[in-house]
Amino acid sequence: MIIQDSRFGDNLLRLRKISGLSQYKLVAKMQLLGSNMSRSTYAKIEAGDRNIKITDLVILQKIYKVDYAEFFEGVEVEE
Repeated sequence: MIIQDSRFGDNLLRLRKISGLSQYKLVAKMQLLGSNMSRSTYAKIEAGDRNIKITDLVILQKIYKVDYAEFFEGVEVEE
């Protein structure tokens, strides 16, 4: 799993909006690709309240057809 960051959730929201998908439609596409995520779980991930499984991130990358860096734009490491 990846530990959540608010910027990560913001990036998920941005990518979903660009794609024109509702949370319900996105999760339905994810389920067709093997995810068992519910809409409420996805909403929590997008809000930064829950972690995401790596396998679900891979599925999102396939749906959005973007580089993985898009998910982490603006996410900074504290030193």
